[in-house]
Amino acid sequence: MSTLLYVTFPVSGVKTWIFLPPLTAFIVSFFASMGGLSGAFLLLPFQMSVLHYTAPSVSGTNQLFNVVAIPSGVWRYARERRMVWPLTAAVVIGTLPGVLIGAWLRLEYLPDPKQFKFFAGLVLLYVGSKLLTDLLRQPAVQPVNVPLVVTDATFSLQRAEFSFAGENYSFSVPKIFSLCFAVGIIGGIYGIGGGAIIAPFMVAFFRLPVHAVAGASLMGTFITSVAGVIIYQLLSAFYPSMSVAPDWQLGILFGLGGFCGVYLGARCQKYLPARAIKLILCSFVLLTSFSYLINFL
Repeated sequence: MSTLLYVTFPVSGVKTWIFLPPLTAFIVSFFASMGGLSGAFLLLPFQMSVLHYTAPSVSGTNQLFNVVAIPSGVWRYARERRMVWPLTAAVVIGTLPGVLIGAWLRLEYLPDPKQFKFFAGLVLLYVGSKLLTDLLRQPAVQPVNVPLVVTDATFSLQRAEFSFAGENYSFSVPKIFSLCFAVGIIGGIYGIGGGAIIAPFMVAFFRLPVHAVAGASLMGTFITSVAGVIIYQLLSAFYPSMSVAPDWQLGILFGLGGFCGVYLGARCQKYLPARAIKLILCSFVLLTSFSYLINFL
């Protein structure tokens, strides 16, 4: 029985218990999806450090996880009217070209896993520090008995506006585009689609409500991850000496656990205060960052 449960994935060479990838993905995705993260940014160090999957194809495999896991959460956020569609459009349009550039940079300049871990650690440290700064500020009082739904959303080339939980919010569209393009490059290198890093930036820099940002961030991550999987698959033909194409079996197995975790996280999100969600995200990001940087040293 143990032989049947302990498997080897031929593409990546990963050897593990068959229940470990979906179980890990479920736990990580449940908490991360509340803040608009699929959990991919935490599954990457798990794959590299625990499963010893350090080939460049781990980035494509991680994005394949996003493709399988995210739709359940997006559906839940859209059904409960917590999707800011103008923000979703801005994230997708801004990050998509950056993700494609990032995938190429990953193969050309960051194929060494040690350098890649250091780069990822710095990115996560920056994101985590911004979340921590936001947490240390005086938290806003969450409205009582006010429906957490998005209403009155408008969009133009200069500015987008929407109402959420009785408050009005707006953001500069050109600034969002510029930020998303830069973050998209980072996301393409890191293998998380770009949108995942966007969520903390939206909360920390643009002061948008974390409850409303989550759905848009997940949707952006899904769209850009589809492009990322395709580009890694295509680039594998140009890098025959490296493992570039995603491990489809492993990625789908992670994705099945994530599918359940993202859905439940999206469903439970409205019951948690914003400060609690930010604390969860900040803890995960900083712990992963410190782990990467310590291992590099």
